[in-house]
This record gives sequence, structure tokens and C-alpha cells, in this order.
Amino acid sequence: MKFEVRFVPSAYEDLGYYEVHEQRIIREAIGQFLEMDADVQSKRRKALRSNPLAPWALRVGDFRVFYEIRADAVVRVLAVGQKRHSELFIRGRKVEL
Repeated sequence: MKFEVRFVPSAYEDLGYYEVHEQRIIREAIGQFLEMDADVQSKRRKALRSNPLAPWALRVGDFRVFYEIRADAVVRVLAVGQKRHSELFIRGRKVEL
């Protein structure tokens, strides 16, 4: 199934925190893995346990793209973060899931 990907404003700010080459890697992965079959679990995409951040996550190396899927075939990117060991950081701040 094809999806339209939209960012919430704060997710754009999250993405802007990273260097340009990292942003490019993340954007390419979003295009490749979320525009088609964003609702199918895979090695990179998974449904998350209930948490305050998002119901889905896309793994892009050390980066994580948190998103939700709307009934109108829209993927809303809610946050972009980076995993360091077992901890998640968004814009340099540690976040608990």
C-alpha cells in the first residue's frame, strides 16, 4: 500500500539537529521504507508497545524515526532520534520510552 509521508513541525526540528549527510540518510530511508508498506513490520519497521512518543518506529542505523499511520493512508513522522547503546536521544536530550 502506498502512503503519503508528512512531518509534524517538531519532527522537522528533530531532523535539523543532525548534520546534512545524516539528514540525507534519514530522508532517503523514510522515502524507501515509509512510502510503501509503512504498516508492515519488518527488520527496520516495528510496532511499538504503548508509549507517549509514537506507535511505530523505523530503524535507520543508529537513528530512529517515530511515526503514526492515519486511516487516510498518511504516515505522520512525529519524532526523529538517535539510539546510543540502549538510550534514546532526541535533539541531544535523553528520552524515556
